[in-house]
Amino acid sequence: MARIRTPLVLILLAAVLSGCSANWGWYVVNPATKNGAINLSFMLSGLKYTVLLSLTAIVISVVVGLLVALPGLSNNRGLRLMSRTYVEIVRAVPILVLILWVYYGLPQLSGLSISVFWAGVIALALSDSAFEAEIFRAGIQSIAKGQYEAAHSISLNYRDTMRYVILPQAIRRILPALGNQLVYMLKMSSLVSVIGMQELTRKANELVVSEYRPLEIYTVLVLEYLVLILIVSAGVRWLERRMKTDERN
Repeated sequence: MARIRTPLVLILLAAVLSGCSANWGWYVVNPATKNGAINLSFMLSGLKYTVLLSLTAIVISVVVGLLVALPGLSNNRGLRLMSRTYVEIVRAVPILVLILWVYYGLPQLSGLSISVFWAGVIALALSDSAFEAEIFRAGIQSIAKGQYEAAHSISLNYRDTMRYVILPQAIRRILPALGNQLVYMLKMSSLVSVIGMQELTRKANELVVSEYRPLEIYTVLVLEYLVLILIVSAGVRWLERRMKTDERN
């Protein structure tokens, strides 16, 4: 039965594609034509903003996440409660809502003018910091208590114990999760297009308005994100292998 279904699926798929191909206008993104090359260049011009936005936000979120995670591991109940409250509140707010609130609401509260770029960075970093805090907390708690005792035996204080003993081991363990968060950040950066950030998705939306070819343009957009995320994932895997090699040596 499975052998019969597979050819039928392929035949139906070919029929659908052949029927729709006449309505497709790939000329709008064809690099062989002048207009297509201009359109592709226009779309790719948003790549630098997507990458810059994502990298800036992930760096800030990692730092904030670590600062939130450490009080959550304290013996002080008040500090643990503050850390848990921050994580639960931030995780409960949808990232799109947070982007809109930071861009439109934060300037009214602070009296400061915030650019589209920094509004996106603040919103993405704030949202991701709660997840980073949980990743760091789990990574630090996975380190055996013997490591703390060994650090204490050589008279290391809390800061040096974290810096030289615990965090280097924890980072090796949470690196895959941090890599996943970077991929997540790259994808969520597309939401910043709603406030006018000229990144990949915004460029594609503007091109759709002028060319009226959403299928072809958004297909190219999917491929752009696919290639970008595959490159980042390959880089994270290389870094994982490198750190494992250094650990064995």
